This record gives sequence, C-alpha cells and structure tokens, in this order.
Amino acid sequence: MTSSPDYVPPKVWTWNKPSGGRFATINRPIAGPTHDKDLPVGRHPLQLYSLGTPNGVKVTIMLEELLALGRRGAEYDAWLIRIGDGDQFGSGFVAANPNSKIPALVDRSGPTPIRVFESGSILLYLAEKFGAFLPAETGARAECLSWLFWQMGAAPYLGGGFGHFYAYAPTKIEYAIDRFAMEVKRQLDVLDRRLAESEYIAGGTYTIADIAIFPWYGGLAKGWLYGAAEFLSVQDYKHVQRWADMLLERPAVKRGRMVNRISGEPSSQLHERHDASDFATKTQDKVAAAAS
Repeated sequence: MTSSPDYVPPKVWTWNKPSGGRFATINRPIAGPTHDKDLPVGRHPLQLYSLGTPNGVKVTIMLEELLALGRRGAEYDAWLIRIGDGDQFGSGFVAANPNSKIPALVDRSGPTPIRVFESGSILLYLAEKFGAFLPAETGARAECLSWLFWQMGAAPYLGGGFGHFYAYAPTKIEYAIDRFAMEVKRQLDVLDRRLAESEYIAGGTYTIADIAIFPWYGGLAKGWLYGAAEFLSVQDYKHVQRWADMLLERPAVKRGRMVNRISGEPSSQLHERHDASDFATKTQDKVAAAAS
C-alpha cells in the first residue's frame, strides 16, 4: 500500500498485496466460503449469528425489546461469529448470508427455515413478524422507514469511511480523515436537528429507527466508537446526547448491548445467549467479582 501523493492508479486494479490495516487478514476481493463449517442450531425459533458490533447490537436490542413486550416467539439463540478469525467465511454462514457480514438470522419457526441478512432487513422482518416497533399508519410508517434507510445509507461513511481512516488504516491520511469527519459531523447535525423537534427519531414513539441508529450514532455520542469523541466534539450535539441517554435507560437496550460482545469489561460481555437466565448468571458473576 502506498500513501504517496504521486500515486497513479493502474489501468486495471489487481489484488497482489495485503491492503494493510486492522482487517487486512480478512479483506479480499472475492465472495464465497473459504472453508466448510456448519452453523450451530439451538432450541429457539430464531437463530442469530452475530458479533457485538453496532450492526449486531441492532438485532439483539430488537429481540430483547420484543421479549420485553411479551412476544415469546422472539426467543432466540445468539451464536458468536468472530469476524477477526474469518468465521463469516464458513460455508454455513455464507449460506445464511452470501455477503459474509454479520448479523445473519435464520427463522426456524415455520416448516421451512427462512434466512434474513442485512441488519436493516432483519429489523424490518422482525417488526412485521411480531407487529411491534413499526407504526401502522401510512405517514408514520413512511417516516420510520425513511430514517431506517437513512441509517443504512449513512453509517458506511461513519464506519468504513471515518472509522477506518481515523482508527484502523495503517497510515493517517489527512484528506481522508477530513473528508469523512466532515460528513460524520454533518450526519450528527442531521440527527441533532431532528431530535430537537422530536422525542424519538421517527416521532413520539420508539421504533426500529431508534434501534437501528442508536448503536452507531448513540455509541459515537457516548464515546464508544473509534476513540473519536473529543475529535468530533460529540458533546456539542445536545439532543443526540439526550436521546442516547434515554435509550440507555431501557433494560432491553442494556441487555442487547451485552450479547455477542467480546470487548470491554468482562461483566459487560455475554458471548452467547441461549436463555434469558444467561443475563442473571452474568449479573451474579459481576456481584461475585466485586465482592472478591
């Protein structure tokens, strides 16, 4: 990889050397599996294969919120997919998501398993399946879906753009960091202006728009992403801060943030979730550790 200002792209690009950076070992310009590995299957109707990144957290928050509403059909097994180890390129995972990205959901509640991939698609699927967190009235539904798809289109600039060049790239490129920092701050301003006039993202009701946007932009506002809170002056976005703090008070959000998490305090990590009691066990471990 070169960062020379004199670099001239070749007429035809070829993959002849590692790209560098944190994810160089798993990045490649082709799709498909690299090895044979079946996915495990638990006892619940819904099988989630994921990791506690922002995209993965969207789905675990959604599932925990559905269970909090009493939708027992939303019981799920959450299996850990370690993307740094290339688990997403196993044959079973590729069958569930040909794009080899987490999260992937398999609904086994009917006679034929249904695969659902892409986090926004999973949220919409679950909202429609269980009749929750998606308004029925046409205008309110349109507003909610507009913000859901805003997140799906905007977050790559935050993650693959700003996050990559600010935190993960092997060299610091001023142009790239400036370009994406400007865009991320513009996006935060979009949200801040919206939340100045609305309690939640899509209006007066908590919806899948909030669930989709929170792990990315709420996480950024609370300083969890890329170590960039000071750099981006996230404290200036007062309405985003108010909204993020409000969502953090929700028990289902707290639980959802733990599932498939492999970083941070050990007490905050629940690598796999197969029963609601797994959270209680984790809490007991935390109390025992504090007492020791």
